[in-house]
Amino acid sequence: MTASFDQLATRILDGGSASEADALAVLHADDAALLDVVAAAGRLRRAHFGSTVKVNYLVNLKSGLCPENCSYCSQAVGSEAPILKYSWLSTDETLRQAGAGLRGGASRVCLVSSGRGPSNRDVEKVAEMTEALKDSYPDVEVCACLGLLKDGQAERLKQAGVDAYNHNINTAASHHDEIVTTHTYDDRVDTIAKARTAGLSPCSGLIAGLGETDEQLVEALFALKELGSDSIPVNFLMPFDGTPFENTWELSPARCVKILAMARFVCPDREVRIAGGREMHLRSLQGLALHVANSIFLGDYLTSEGQDAKTDVELIRDHGFTILGADELPEHQPAEPTATTPSSSPSASSPCGTVSTGCGSACGGCASHDGTAGLAIRQRGAGTDVPANA
Repeated sequence: MTASFDQLATRILDGGSASEADALAVLHADDAALLDVVAAAGRLRRAHFGSTVKVNYLVNLKSGLCPENCSYCSQAVGSEAPILKYSWLSTDETLRQAGAGLRGGASRVCLVSSGRGPSNRDVEKVAEMTEALKDSYPDVEVCACLGLLKDGQAERLKQAGVDAYNHNINTAASHHDEIVTTHTYDDRVDTIAKARTAGLSPCSGLIAGLGETDEQLVEALFALKELGSDSIPVNFLMPFDGTPFENTWELSPARCVKILAMARFVCPDREVRIAGGREMHLRSLQGLALHVANSIFLGDYLTSEGQDAKTDVELIRDHGFTILGADELPEHQPAEPTATTPSSSPSASSPCGTVSTGCGSACGGCASHDGTAGLAIRQRGAGTDVPANA
């Protein structure tokens, strides 16, 4: 088994490529061979990305209130997840939130808004935000994620200085209609094409744990390769209470590492990002996963909390990696205290001081669902008066 994965890596390094059968073999590898899989995939990671980790930071510009029915999403129509809901942030507030992540070590800011897709007025708002960000932080990369694009919108974002556009396919074409019906798989592919044609770097990934088969995971990865996705966020389902996928727990830490390794074998020279759900599903294997993936989000996600940003930086340091673009790893200082609103006050029922919203909504260190770390609703950063986790 060790030899076969190592031989696969050698073949790819020599100019070959992984087949669908190779990808399935990675997913089907015995857990006892996990380190062999990581060692082989790690050769590809080091060949293309050395010992660097790209750090990204999310700013949720508009939260909730989405008309799309994506079954996994806490912001979707019909979701009863008790998330923050607010309309567009101002440019000044966007700069403040983005700045927290950039000071924490991020080199890319991801500007995200809920909804089916932006109006031209929305695009102008993001263009203004991007121009302000570039004025204040000339070296920052900006990735926009605004939903389905109309003709001309990608070009306007490019003109404003947006570097990349994120629009995940989320799952295989053969599984898409099982998780959303308000738009089609082809709608998503069309938006990725619009971004690429306008000169924006296409960023598209998937969500694992949606009831897909191994074959459908492989199908999705090869589709992303064919679409030319430059960066591939690999999300692991966060089963928010109040969504159709609540109480859905299909993933183990070892399986998550294998999924990331499969992505590396299939797309050896693409940025593979460990995205939402890494703390919950990878747990103690987060560091091991960095030997396969080369990119993470810092701190919190769109509607859920991530682990402490200081812990993210220590994770990178402890595994012998450096932050891409940083001369040295940042030293995190406690955030300046600010007045909290009632909605962001810790719940007395939560032993760890995070807001508890029922089963599966404790801090990342609490146990729930047969030992799977819980899910904390974001109650800080964008849309609140509480300092961001960065």
